[in-house]
Amino acid sequence: MTVVVGTAGHVDHGKTALLQALTGIDADRLPEEQRRGMTIDLGYAHMPLPDGAELDFVDVPGHDRLVGNMLVGAAEIDAVLLVVAADEGISAQTREHVGLLDALGIAAGVIALTKLDLLAPADPRREARPAEIRALLAGTTLAGSAMVGVSARSGEGLDELRTALGALRRRVEADSAAAGFGARLAVDRVFGVRGRGLVVTGTLRGGPIGRGDLLRVEPNGRTARVREIQVHNRSVDSAAGGGRIALNLAGVVREEMSRGVVLCSGPAVHATGRVLVALRLPDGARPVPNGSELRLHVGTDELLCRLRTVGPLTTDGLLAVLTVPRPVAAALDDRLVLRWPSPAQTAAGGWILDPQPPQRLVRRRSDPAAILALVVGGSTSARLGALLAAHGILAGDAIAAYAAALGIAPGTDLGLASGAVEAGGLLLDPALAAKVEEEVMRAVRAHRDAQQLSRGAPLTALRTLAASALRRTAAVGAHDAAAAADSIVARMETEGRLERDGDAVRDPGPRPDLPAATHLAMGRVVAALRTLTPPDLGTVSREAGCPPEGLRALEKAGRIVRLTPDLAYAAETFAGLEALAMRLAADGPITPAAFRDATGTSRKYALGVLEELDARGLLRRGPDGHGLGPRAPRVIPGRGAGP
Repeated sequence: MTVVVGTAGHVDHGKTALLQALTGIDADRLPEEQRRGMTIDLGYAHMPLPDGAELDFVDVPGHDRLVGNMLVGAAEIDAVLLVVAADEGISAQTREHVGLLDALGIAAGVIALTKLDLLAPADPRREARPAEIRALLAGTTLAGSAMVGVSARSGEGLDELRTALGALRRRVEADSAAAGFGARLAVDRVFGVRGRGLVVTGTLRGGPIGRGDLLRVEPNGRTARVREIQVHNRSVDSAAGGGRIALNLAGVVREEMSRGVVLCSGPAVHATGRVLVALRLPDGARPVPNGSELRLHVGTDELLCRLRTVGPLTTDGLLAVLTVPRPVAAALDDRLVLRWPSPAQTAAGGWILDPQPPQRLVRRRSDPAAILALVVGGSTSARLGALLAAHGILAGDAIAAYAAALGIAPGTDLGLASGAVEAGGLLLDPALAAKVEEEVMRAVRAHRDAQQLSRGAPLTALRTLAASALRRTAAVGAHDAAAAADSIVARMETEGRLERDGDAVRDPGPRPDLPAATHLAMGRVVAALRTLTPPDLGTVSREAGCPPEGLRALEKAGRIVRLTPDLAYAAETFAGLEALAMRLAADGPITPAAFRDATGTSRKYALGVLEELDARGLLRRGPDGHGLGPRAPRVIPGRGAGP
C-alpha cells in the first residue's frame, strides 16, 4: 500500500517549503498561491523511499479561514506531518490542527520542528520548543510522536526526517488491515483536460481499480467508467488501494462531480440522510445538547447537520444520529469532525457506526439498551467493547464488514466482545439475551402449568414472543429480530434448556403421562378410523371421550394420519390407500374420479388422499391428473419398477 501523509500546522510555518525540500515538488499549484506564498487549497507531492516504496503527501492550508479545506485533506490521510516553526513555536492554527487531528483519531505522526536555520546554535528556543510541543500533544492521539528538527533552506535534519517518515510508513502498514469494502475514492479535485475530458483525484481505499472498470457514483447513484488511471503523473492499467490517484472518467459530466462525491465498486458506501455516529468530545469542550445544529465534515464533504442524542458511549463521548439536508455518501467507520458554525470551533470527533440506522433509535434514546451499535473501526475491539457495555447490538452486515476491514477470514471467531451472544446474525449484549431467554422460559412454563397434557407451547408463538421482546428492548428491525429469535430458541434447545416436540416446545422437566381413561379413548378413536370412509374426527373424538391431547398423542405416535382438521384415517388404513394410489399412478395419471371408483368411496375421501400424497411428493398433480411425484419409490409394491 502507499501511505498518505498530510501536513498540518500554522500558516507560514514552512509546510510547503519542507515538502519541496523532501520531494522536489512545489505543492502550491495555484497561481494565487505562488503569488501570495501561502497555501489556499490542497496540494500534492510524493517521495520515493530507499526500499522502492513511496509516500504520498497532502499539503493543507494553515490559515484559520481555510479549516474546511484543511479537513478535506485530513479526512483521507493515514498519518500526519505536523509542522511547527522553531522561531515562532506553537501558534493558533497549530493548536486547532492538533485538535482536529485528535478528533479524527489520527494517531500516526511525525513532528517537524522547522526553520532551525533562523535560530543560533545556542538559542534557548532550540531546547524549549520540543518540550512545548510534547506538552501540547499530551493526551491527544499524537502523544509520543517522533520529533525531528529541520531546515528546508539549509537541509539540516532532512535525512533524519526521511528516516522518521520511513518508520512512520512501516508503522501505518503494520497497523493497517486488508480492506473488504471494495474500491472507494472520495473526490477532492475535479477538473477537465483538453482532449481527455473529466478528471477527478483522491485517495484510493480498498481497491484495486482498473482501466475500464465501472464505478458507482454516490450519493447520486450514477455509473462512471474509468478511461484512464494515473499515479504520480504516470498512466497505469490498475491501481491498488492506499495512494493518491487521478481518474479520467466517462459517463458523467462535471456538474455531477464535486468534493463530497465518492466513487465506489462495493456495497459499503451508502447515499444517506442520517447516520449513527460515536462521538468523542475534546477535553474542555462545551457540551453538545440534543438538537444542536453543527457543521459535519466527513470524507471530502462538508454540510450542516442536526444532532439527536441516542445515548452515552463513555464518560467523554456519546452516541448520536446526525440528519443532513441532502444525501451524503457514507460508510461504516468513516471518520468525521463536528464543528460549531459560530464561533467556529471543534465540537466533537468520531466515526460512523451505521450509515443507515433504524428510525427507532432516536425514539428509544432514553433506554441505553436501545442502542443499535453497528461498529467497525480500529485495530482493536475497544470501541465495540465500549458499545456493548452500553447494551448495544451489532448487526449481521456490520459483523461481516468488521471482519473484512480487519482482514479476518469468513467464519473466524471474531472475539470482538467478551460474553457477546451471537443470534441470527446479531451480536447481543449478554444481559439483553438473558432477558429475552427468560421471557421464553416463562411462556413455556406458563403453558405447561395451564395445559399439563399438552406437548408444549407452539414454536411459532415462542419465536414471535422472543422477537417482540427483542424489539421492545432494542432498536432492531422486524426481519433481524425474527432471525435472532429463531436462533435464541434453537440455542436454548441445543443447550438442553428447552425440548422440541415437532412444532411444540417444552421444558425438559418431568411431564405427567396421559391418564388411563385417555388411553382407552384413544383406542376407540383408532378403531373408528379403520375404514375407507371414516366419520368426522371431531364427532369420533367426542363420542370416544378423547381429549385434544389424546388426538395429538395419536398423531405423534403415527397411529392416525390427519388429512384435514376433520378427516383422519387409522395409519394402517391410510397405508393401504397410499399403496393403491401409487400402483394406479404407475400406469399413468389418475383422476379423483378414478380413485373414487377404485376405492368405492366418494370424491371427498378420494381427493383428500390424493392431495395428501401430492403434499408428500409421492404424487404430483398435472393437467391429466395425479402422476408419480419426485419422492415416489423406484419400485412400486405390486407393480414393479416405476418410471
